[in-house]
Amino acid sequence: MPFVKSKIVSLTLIILGLVFLFSFYHRSQGGSYFPLIPATKPSVPPSENSDYVWAHVPQSYPVRELSRLPQSIPKSIPIIQHSFPHESREERKVRIARLDTVKGNFTHAWQGYKTHAWGSDEVAPLSGRAQNPFGGWAATLVDALDSLWIMGLKDEFEDALQQVEKLDFTSCSLEELNVFETTIRYLGGLLAAYDVSGQKYPVLLRKAVEVGQMLYVAFDTPNRMPITRWRFHDALKGVPQEAGDGVLVAEIGSLTLEFTRLSQLTNDDRYFDAIQRIMNEFDSQQDQTKLPGMWPVVVNARTLNFHEYSGFTIGGMADSLYEYLPKQHILLGGGSQQYRKLYRDAMVPMKEHIFFRPMTKGADVLFPGDVSSDGQTPLSELHTEAKAQHLSCFAGGMVALGAKVFDLPEDLDVARKLVNGCLWGYETGRLGIMPEIIRTVACEDTHNCVWDEDRWHHEVNQAFPDDNGSVEDKIKTRRLAPGITKIDDGRYILRPEAIESVFVLYRITGDRSLAEKAWVMFETIVKHTITDIAHAGLNDCTVDDPPKQDRMESFWMAETLKYFYLIFADPHIVSLDEYVLNTEAHPLRRTV
Repeated sequence: MPFVKSKIVSLTLIILGLVFLFSFYHRSQGGSYFPLIPATKPSVPPSENSDYVWAHVPQSYPVRELSRLPQSIPKSIPIIQHSFPHESREERKVRIARLDTVKGNFTHAWQGYKTHAWGSDEVAPLSGRAQNPFGGWAATLVDALDSLWIMGLKDEFEDALQQVEKLDFTSCSLEELNVFETTIRYLGGLLAAYDVSGQKYPVLLRKAVEVGQMLYVAFDTPNRMPITRWRFHDALKGVPQEAGDGVLVAEIGSLTLEFTRLSQLTNDDRYFDAIQRIMNEFDSQQDQTKLPGMWPVVVNARTLNFHEYSGFTIGGMADSLYEYLPKQHILLGGGSQQYRKLYRDAMVPMKEHIFFRPMTKGADVLFPGDVSSDGQTPLSELHTEAKAQHLSCFAGGMVALGAKVFDLPEDLDVARKLVNGCLWGYETGRLGIMPEIIRTVACEDTHNCVWDEDRWHHEVNQAFPDDNGSVEDKIKTRRLAPGITKIDDGRYILRPEAIESVFVLYRITGDRSLAEKAWVMFETIVKHTITDIAHAGLNDCTVDDPPKQDRMESFWMAETLKYFYLIFADPHIVSLDEYVLNTEAHPLRRTV
């Protein structure tokens, strides 16, 4: 029956044409009509809720052409981690005892959270209240998932997975969501737990995809720059969005690792494309700033002006932007040389203008400081503000990692001095803990710096011009150790940056003295922060009996205790040759 056959052929062609038109339209809206995934790679586990809201929010400014994940180059990343020798029976006994003590403090904090705040973001370590400063999606639980697995707490891990299954990323306890914090804690936490557990728990990747689909909507702006402080509920309703005029570089520039790993695991290039657009802007303007090579603390994401502002630091508000440059290079398996270039060009002004040597009684150390540049003053005349932040203590680990990855052996000495700077900050602290922000006397010559008591006294007097007491009284009243001129912020809020760099340098060099110093740090911190419920930050670590805060940030279990644990764990656990750790200490599996 040729007529029937002809009709069938015609109908078939019409249907195929409609499918093609629908497919083209759907792709033009930022979608993907077929999972173009090689058979050798796993596909994304489907969400149990096929009507997941964020996956269907229409894009007002769809991406027409995606940046693709670069192909990794096998063996392009050199061996990073030190080859640790066989330990003696006595060394192993000491190490295991310390490991168990760290683990015991972790389980103490975990049980406090589980008993008093299960399913909430945080437990208040003094009152036991449940608190939700990060959206109400169990931030502490998600942040601690990979720690549970790494420490062998598999039953607790399995219990936590049941709560993960219940997480609903379509409702939020906040009107305004911090996209950066959500990315590093939730997306990073879920991806890392999936990776370290051998990718055996599909729910972790499924929930990571849900977070990724949610956060992707924050990029739906005219220039595809994300809204970093995002009005969650407005976005869900489809209210038009635009990136901000004053955006912190750490918040817009530290999304690369998590979004890249999500693309690697799902074979969906949208996430890599989203962050690559940001980094291309940083790249194109790196030499146009008022301190060429570095970027100012604040940028204008709406107008794509990443070079106008005048303040430069690698401390708070900028830190992880720089931290992620060598790590992204590693995660991409050397498939892009862009991040090598960005890091090496940033290191030039860092070593020239940011890193400074504080005047001490014998310690040859470095700290990162701050610089302000108006773009007119010659760079040789810029003044480095000798302000040392606990947040900037990550720098030693970053420089050590960069030294290995980019074959910069001379930078390993810089890394040691940066790590020793923060260790000096701990060792000279009244309790043996480095405060949040201290000010020191900067040496004019980093190679020839001798102790000068008169200069220290002069700068202490300059720091307190309205105080009519003697300089000795000022030093005693403010509890200033030799070389410290002022303590801007005496808190210790359970931060991980110092032990992070000790860990990285230890894994790279094998220097056993670092493990000994880490143990002293651990015992001191726990002594002053432990409570009946968990652990608490300190309002002032410069006094003998420090008042405690009713706050335990999720990074205490995600980062600080994890780094202490990994220092005393077998070095093959979370090897730096197998994992890249995000800024929340979440280990993301390297593809090569």
